[in-house]
Amino acid sequence: MSAAPETRAADGSGVASAAGARSHAEAAVRAHWETQGRTPHHQDMIDLSLVVSELVTNAIRHGAGLAGFDALTTADGVRISVHDHSDVVPEAAGGTGELPAGHRASGYGWPLVIRLAREIEIRRRPGGGKTVSVLVPLRDAPQ
Repeated sequence: MSAAPETRAADGSGVASAAGARSHAEAAVRAHWETQGRTPHHQDMIDLSLVVSELVTNAIRHGAGLAGFDALTTADGVRISVHDHSDVVPEAAGGTGELPAGHRASGYGWPLVIRLAREIEIRRRPGGGKTVSVLVPLRDAPQ
């Protein structure tokens, strides 16, 4: 019987931008998977990059600034947690990911997150602000 792969957190305390968050998350996944002799699927890494970019950009633009970033690799993928300084939970947070009829403006980010991520949670932080946490599923690359 084989043991389940361990879960490993990567310290993202120095992340200050969407580009830095993307690099940090991708490096955390590759480092963890390489220790298991695995390679993540290329399309899943693109999805991860998109989700991280949207969540960090939303924290900066709408969440009164980025307060922290965490990437936690799991057997199923990577859990991304983005902390911001705003207590406001976006109205779209409970949505389905569908854009309103006739939608022509910005605002594609949250529907994209809903489509690409799983286990989406938004919780207020005890000292103020909130954390948006999602699981981005990862598969092994085809051989």
